Amino acid sequence: MDREIGARIWLIPDAYLPEIGDPNLPSHESTCILNVNDKPAKVKFTFYFEDKDPIESKEIIVPPKRTWHVRLDKSEEILGVKLERNVPFAIKVESDVKIVVQHSRLDTRQPNLSYMTAIAWDVD
Repeated sequence: MDREIGARIWLIPDAYLPEIGDPNLPSHESTCILNVNDKPAKVKFTFYFEDKDPIESKEIIVPPKRTWHVRLDKSEEILGVKLERNVPFAIKVESDVKIVVQHSRLDTRQPNLSYMTAIAWDVD
C-alpha cells in the first residue's frame, strides 16, 4: 500500500458508561480502531472530564490489517485507566500511523435496550 488510510488523531466528544443494566449483556461503550495499513499502530487514549484533569492511557498496539474493539467498561485492564460509570467524558485517540475510529454505546438499563454508534471526528 502506497498511502496510509485514516487519520492520526480522532475526537469523541460524547462518551458515558451507563449503569450495568442486564448482567448477561452489560451496558458498555466501545471504541473500535481499524488499522488497514501495513504497519502496526501504536495507539493512546486521553480521557477528558467536566471537573477533573485529563487521564492518559497506556499505549496499545493494533496490528496491521486488524481491528480492535476497545471495551471501555474494561478500560482498567486494557488501557490502564479506570473509568467510572455515570460520569460524562470525551476521548482523544492518537496513533503513530493513520487509523479509523468508530465509537458505540450499548445501554441495557431497560428491556428496550438502546444502541448508538458514530464515526469519531478526524482531526487530520
